[in-house]
Amino acid sequence: MGESAADSSSQSQSFLKRHWEEYKEFWGERFSILDNYSRFIKRDQPLPSWSSSDVDEFVAADPVHGPTLRTAREAAKYGAAGSVIGAVSTAAVAWKYSRSPHGAALSFGAGAVFGWTFGQEFANHWLQLYRLDTMAAQVKFLDWWEKKSAGRA
Repeated sequence: MGESAADSSSQSQSFLKRHWEEYKEFWGERFSILDNYSRFIKRDQPLPSWSSSDVDEFVAADPVHGPTLRTAREAAKYGAAGSVIGAVSTAAVAWKYSRSPHGAALSFGAGAVFGWTFGQEFANHWLQLYRLDTMAAQVKFLDWWEKKSAGRA
């Protein structure tokens, strides 16, 4: 009787494990673009931090991907500005009409997310990022930085 309970638990584990593997495979196909970053994310030791002067050095060294990286970094500033504007404005409106601290806090968070999204979309059109391969530029920069930092060690 004990063996049948152990057999049923091993079968249920295999059932769950099988479905988990199918789930991972399904979403792995949808987000396969993240494989470009896996060698930078799944590292034993993290890359050392870099400064804006290191980015400027890369821009000067790589005439193809350098300007694209500079433009992508500028687009992040648009997103941050949109986030601040969205967070403050929605929290202010929520506070004005409800005087509810938790409502204002939730509005602040949601406004930050919506503002970031709007700022990124604005940057995408204003800076014409849709014409550029920003992911390739960022991966090239990380490759370059990895080689440069390995040379220092």
